[in-house]
Amino acid sequence: MSFPAPDITDINRPYWEGLQNGKLLFHRCTNCGAARLPPRAACPTCLSPDAEWQRAKGHGKVISWVVYHHAYADHLKAQIPYDVTIVELHEGPRLLTNVVNSEAGNALRVGQLVRLKIEQVEGTALARFEIPDQEDAR
Repeated sequence: MSFPAPDITDINRPYWEGLQNGKLLFHRCTNCGAARLPPRAACPTCLSPDAEWQRAKGHGKVISWVVYHHAYADHLKAQIPYDVTIVELHEGPRLLTNVVNSEAGNALRVGQLVRLKIEQVEGTALARFEIPDQEDAR
């Protein structure tokens, strides 16, 4: 089974286009300042419909993760075992992602610093992360 393409809508189109262009974009409410991913029609904090797109620097930290040893979808069978990680971006929003060099989650710890690594999967750019080398982390 091939990788399922994302459902691109008017609300999330800038996010997916940004990734294709090497940028991770997130929504920031222009009313209360709350940052969010995924983008939504209204702010979950204040319910304002007003938001702007901002570019993330691409750095964050690990909040939590789980390691899957069973593929719950056919397109994931070749990835076993793999992590699903919550990363909190420096700018505040959190997203579900993978850490590509996590040794199936064994190298992860709460608070682990990570950086953006956009990967192409069957024509879709995905926001994934990696643990920087010791020299890069300085």
